[in-house]
Amino acid sequence: MLQESFKKFLQSRLNGSLPGRNAQRIMAPHPKNGKPNKTHYEPAHDDFRNSSVLVPFIAWKEELEILLTLRTESINHGGQLSFPGGGKEGDESIEETALREAQEEIGLHTGQVEIIGQLTPLYVGHSDNMVTPVIAFLREEQSFTPNPNEVDEIITVPVSNLITEHNRVEEEWDLRGTPYRVPFWNIHRVPLWGATAMMMSELVELYKEFVNR
Repeated sequence: MLQESFKKFLQSRLNGSLPGRNAQRIMAPHPKNGKPNKTHYEPAHDDFRNSSVLVPFIAWKEELEILLTLRTESINHGGQLSFPGGGKEGDESIEETALREAQEEIGLHTGQVEIIGQLTPLYVGHSDNMVTPVIAFLREEQSFTPNPNEVDEIITVPVSNLITEHNRVEEEWDLRGTPYRVPFWNIHRVPLWGATAMMMSELVELYKEFVNR
């Protein structure tokens, strides 16, 4: 079964060297009239906030899908597609943070989650967060309930849609008064871009490696 084979592949790869920054930068916005700022995603200090997101694979369907949320307009990064997640609290582990946040945001049944491992952490400068993506497989079918204070919509995207080249688009956007070239996935009425797309990019590169073995 494809899901089981990919899961075993990920378990092996996540314990070794990962595509890392090179994969993340594929989907990084960059100034129109300059080179991508390679240091923007590296912290200049060590007192940043640690955060994590859950990257949930829906593994009970015939085709492997990834769950994303559309954040409500009233919160940070509102109106954007993202993985469920947030800031670490107390002595939580990175995995515990991701699971707690997913439970709060989408009503995830955490007892039905199999944690596979972590992708490369990504520093998000404008929010001063070091975000670690935690990959999980959801094998048993469950329904999700969006928390209206944080989530407007829950969507699932087949992984095959992310490796299809025509779904990857690049446009010129104005970001904080500066023209940027912004790559994004055109998989929803709201584009998948920014930090979430950068984290997703590393996962997509691993999936390509898996299918091209």
